[in-house]
Amino acid sequence: MKLKTIKDADVKDKTVLVRVDYNVPLENGEVMDDTRITESLPTLQYLLKSGAKIIVMSHLGRPKGDNNDELKMDPVAKRLGELLKVNVKKVDSCIGDEVEEAVKALEAGDVLMLENTRFHDEEKKNDKNFAKKLASYADLFVSDAFGTVHRAHASTEGVTHHLDSYAGFLIEKEVEALTPLLGKVDRPFVLLLGGAKIDTKIGVIKAYISKADKILLGGGLANTFVAAQGFNVGESLYEEDKMDLARELMLEAEKEGCEIVLPGGTIVADEISDSVVTADMEITGVEGNMKMLDIGVKTLYKYLDILKEAKTIIWNGPVGLYEKQPFERGTREIADALRGYKGKTYLGGGDTLSALKHFGFDRKDYTHVSTGGGAMLELLEGKELPGLKVLQA
Repeated sequence: MKLKTIKDADVKDKTVLVRVDYNVPLENGEVMDDTRITESLPTLQYLLKSGAKIIVMSHLGRPKGDNNDELKMDPVAKRLGELLKVNVKKVDSCIGDEVEEAVKALEAGDVLMLENTRFHDEEKKNDKNFAKKLASYADLFVSDAFGTVHRAHASTEGVTHHLDSYAGFLIEKEVEALTPLLGKVDRPFVLLLGGAKIDTKIGVIKAYISKADKILLGGGLANTFVAAQGFNVGESLYEEDKMDLARELMLEAEKEGCEIVLPGGTIVADEISDSVVTADMEITGVEGNMKMLDIGVKTLYKYLDILKEAKTIIWNGPVGLYEKQPFERGTREIADALRGYKGKTYLGGGDTLSALKHFGFDRKDYTHVSTGGGAMLELLEGKELPGLKVLQA
């Protein structure tokens, strides 16, 4: 996939509208994990050095079209300014008089941040007029929000119909790293999927049943498959309405010679807290009000042995509730072990990024850590992503 990149554009003295993915965790008005902001810096620094005027826009959280003070971009603008070492001016809307006046005042080297794009219902609806208005403030558009390219929203796809559009360095890096996985890869090839829900993982499981040697499951996702096999999962998170689908996927995998590996043991507790008493037990022993919140130690060692022999590994989603100390071991030890494995390691998903940050692991210790979750999975499925299609050369 060949993309038009910012190196193909003349940006000197131009106003450049840049879509970034600053959907970062906030707590008490502070950015708790600035990984996604940091990943956008090479593109922004290049534009500044090249004499551009920059307008930055992003969504944050799920405000559902309402102005939510807790999801305003102010803390993000502050952190971006600290990292870029420039004053980032922030306006309180995406469109309107305040934005127009701020844009008119921009000079080369200035950075302006718009308010949360999802404060407008028109954003997710890819409203033509909203997209046209956003585009009207700039001379060209740069997309560097890989985490959103699987969505046709006004700020990701709509604006490209009104401006010459280019990929930033982050999107270029992501595409170069991930697209080779669509072809032949070194074997054994293992896919490790965790997280809460099956919906976002169905497509990639289906796509890789015929490609991967083994698919390891953890988290709430695994619970649904365990329940589909007829085991009691107590009060664990699982999706009852997806059990038939889980059975179908297991049967399909068997036909294709791909082994779907489920946890044989689990860490259980009757509540979620940092001080709760836990038990490591076989899946067959789960009952009553027990909650399965991490993979058991025997399962962990089994997974580590499988991963150690793999030459290509894709990991998306934690295998347990790593945010709570009693349930962090599975995710932490897998993340730690992969840093020392000789195989190629591709990690992705917002929760996976947060886990690495939580444990203090350096992203550079892996072959590639993607800033996208759904975007990474859909790209690996071989889907045509609307936010990438419009950037192709």
